Amino acid sequence: MNPNNPLIVQGDGRVHLEARHRDFDRARDFLARFAELESSPELLHTYRITPLSLWNAASAGMSGAEISQGLQTRSKFDVPAEVLRVVDDTISRYGLVQLHPHPEDPRRWIRVAFRSQFVEKKVRETRVGRELLQPDGKRWFKIETGKRGILKQRLLLENWPVEDIAGFAEGDPIEIALRTELKGSGQPFAARHYQAEAVERWYMAGKPAGSHGVVVLPCGAGKTIVAMLAMATVQQHVLILCNNMSAVNQWVSELLDKTQLTRAQIGIYSGEEKQIRPVTVATYQVLTWRRSKDVDYEHLHLFRDPRWGLLIYDEVHLLPAPVFGATAELQGCRRLGLTATLIREDGREGDVFSLVGPKRYDLPWQVLERQGFVAEARCHEIRVQLSTRDRRTYEDASETDKFRLASENPAKMEVVRDLAAKHASDHVLIIGTYLDQLVAIANELRTPLITGETPQAQRDVLFGEFRSGKIRRLVVSKVANFAIDLPDANVAIQVSGSFGSRQEEAQRLGRILRPKDTRALFYTVVTGDTKEQEFAMKRQLFLTEQGYRYQIQEWVSSGLPSSLGAAPSPAPAPEASTRRADDVGPPAVRKTVNRSRSARDVR
Repeated sequence: MNPNNPLIVQGDGRVHLEARHRDFDRARDFLARFAELESSPELLHTYRITPLSLWNAASAGMSGAEISQGLQTRSKFDVPAEVLRVVDDTISRYGLVQLHPHPEDPRRWIRVAFRSQFVEKKVRETRVGRELLQPDGKRWFKIETGKRGILKQRLLLENWPVEDIAGFAEGDPIEIALRTELKGSGQPFAARHYQAEAVERWYMAGKPAGSHGVVVLPCGAGKTIVAMLAMATVQQHVLILCNNMSAVNQWVSELLDKTQLTRAQIGIYSGEEKQIRPVTVATYQVLTWRRSKDVDYEHLHLFRDPRWGLLIYDEVHLLPAPVFGATAELQGCRRLGLTATLIREDGREGDVFSLVGPKRYDLPWQVLERQGFVAEARCHEIRVQLSTRDRRTYEDASETDKFRLASENPAKMEVVRDLAAKHASDHVLIIGTYLDQLVAIANELRTPLITGETPQAQRDVLFGEFRSGKIRRLVVSKVANFAIDLPDANVAIQVSGSFGSRQEEAQRLGRILRPKDTRALFYTVVTGDTKEQEFAMKRQLFLTEQGYRYQIQEWVSSGLPSSLGAAPSPAPAPEASTRRADDVGPPAVRKTVNRSRSARDVR
């Protein structure tokens, strides 16, 4: 027992860390290797030890003894014996089943080894063991190479995490190098220290256990540069998968800007063009397209091209089921997953672990914010009320319809008008889910609108004009949730969302986290005392657990004329960049709940 230590370990696997302790940084780095960060309010951060987090640690070479000793050394009180037992039992299961290259026919077979006869018996009794394992002499078993991912995926569900050291097939070589100056500008360019560290952790010096896994970094932290460093490390043909065509175009632009690759070496595989080149960028949508549910996916063959030496999954937490299936077949290729959050609303994080690889690197928002690599952000929830007539309609509606009625509350328009006027000199994104609502806002503010129906060429023009400052406001639908690089955006106004999606809340905040001189402001307009308010609390949970604060403000009608929608002349740039911390609320907010809601408040 040592009250001066920074940790408190609970019997349920939660670990609390004092944020202001002198050994905070070292303790945080230790915990991050084997536990998941649950919440990080100002004074006390909470981690949880889970089987998946322990298996991630084991895959990186961490032992149960190292974890147990570290917890006991840093804990204020005796570590519960049950926690030490679970750590030892859980982490020791990793590697009891191993995959090795087959010595005789590695193209066709993978050798399966067991640490003991007991483990062999248990695994062979599982359904996947009965289906896939074949005897290979007296001591060994084997599986077909194409079943490598399926075995790993299903055995993880049986609590037998597989250590895959079967290695990778080599793809076609290509020379890839990063520039030292940004193309065309002459500005110096170099990777940041944490980006290089992330690739080192992923690659593991080329060992068979490395070169597959996930890097978790906040939006705006430069995950694309991590991918480029990985490409330069592997020096083989690359297939990059991302969420939409805007992201594809951004990847191509970034590759040309920051690497020595030429346009002739980069291909785009989309609905409109099918270029397969040494570095090919494609969307998940084109790979999962098929003419009907009764026919095969027509473009998944792209995965099976033997030339690839590296697959990169942008926004890996969004992997659709068909891509999971294709990835299960492609375990012989190096794989890198990139994401700002591994949260999946369907709970399939285990599939990411078994098929793409374990989490190799994770750096929280707050760490990068303190170091100046992502923007400081303030979050506001502005609550409006339904009119008397709309309240009656709401109360009489079905449970399914109530959320949409609250989300499309016409009273939100006044809030959006006033916020748009207040931030006329800022770069503002107005984000929502429902098309009719977004059309009305775009018309009211005379602001361009981008939805899923907007042609890609028009999207690219509007995004380009926003980046250049020609336009300062955009109304966007869910198409802007992911992989849109708008570095100058510093204000987001969210008018509606997808029920309780924590992932979406984090991604939308991420649109404004690129480093800049001004503070990032994230407004969420919510109809109070409705289903939308309930879901808003769930959506905000992830961000509040990461240390962000939502200031809750009750909207009182300003009584200002509707002509306020015509934005005033922009304020001088210096004023916009020097706003004080207390100058963040909209002018028409009359009553403010003067507190910051913590993770505890939103539960």
